[in-house]
Amino acid sequence: MPRAITIHQPGGPEVMQWEEVTVADPGPGEVRLRQTVVGLNYIDVYQRMGKYPLDLPGVIGMEGTGVVEALGSGVDTVSVGDRVGYVMGPPGAYAEVRNYPAQRLIPLPDDIADEQAAAMMLKGLTAAYLSRRTFVVEAGQTVLFHAAAGGVGLIICQWLKQLGATVIGTVGSDDKAAIAAAHGCDHTIVYTRENFSERVMDLTDGQGVSVVYDGVGATTYEGSLACLARFGMYVSFGAASGAPPPVPVSALAAKALYLTRPGLAPHTATRELTLDIANALFDAVRGGVQVEINQRYALSDAVSAHRALESRSTTGSTILTV
Repeated sequence: MPRAITIHQPGGPEVMQWEEVTVADPGPGEVRLRQTVVGLNYIDVYQRMGKYPLDLPGVIGMEGTGVVEALGSGVDTVSVGDRVGYVMGPPGAYAEVRNYPAQRLIPLPDDIADEQAAAMMLKGLTAAYLSRRTFVVEAGQTVLFHAAAGGVGLIICQWLKQLGATVIGTVGSDDKAAIAAAHGCDHTIVYTRENFSERVMDLTDGQGVSVVYDGVGATTYEGSLACLARFGMYVSFGAASGAPPPVPVSALAAKALYLTRPGLAPHTATRELTLDIANALFDAVRGGVQVEINQRYALSDAVSAHRALESRSTTGSTILTV
């Protein structure tokens, strides 16, 4: 029987168990996947902790790659033997075998390897919608990205540089500053010892940045608003330090600022939307954006992977091999 990381109650990494599971035949519109690689993301931690409740016992995980083993009725978008990736949709990625909606699958080009795809689906598609839909970055603009040495950060900072932007990234240490600088950041700010908003204003001669991409949240939102240029946009796409408090409309008025809270789910709500940003991501990778896989664990050792992620000791992407 295939195995999966199952959770019987929410809690710390220790609640994850490597167990045999039964996988039913795929239903209408579904395929059965023999998985090869699973991507690790912070949303997995939230699912494990119960912040995003699952039906228990259940399997967490939102991103993976694999090969189509069987088709349910009505499936005509993929064939048995196809290499595919996926992101979002129903949880359940931490498994050797799973069923998944065919309409949500992303066919993998021959020049995109399984490990590469699993490492960048959620992070890379996030980078795609942030830079090509939420705020379309153009050459000559200056942007600020928080947590620039993280999984999304290492992808998007390279991509922003590829687009001709000047990239400022915040990081938590000198080691992470060096990593971010090697992946597209023109300037790095170690937020543990520098006031990032003051430093941004110094770097921009008091003008501020066109856009702030903020996946940190509570500890960064105030400074992020402060260092925006006139007509700038604050993009709050995550809350690693907790959700930012409500921002009064009056806080935006002085510089006519824009504020938005996008997410990956609406940008992958249809097959067409998903493939649009996926193809943009694949093109960026072909153009030189590197996907850094800095940690590898066996899927059966997901407990160690979660402990490393939550300790903030990881950089780039982490994958779980099946």
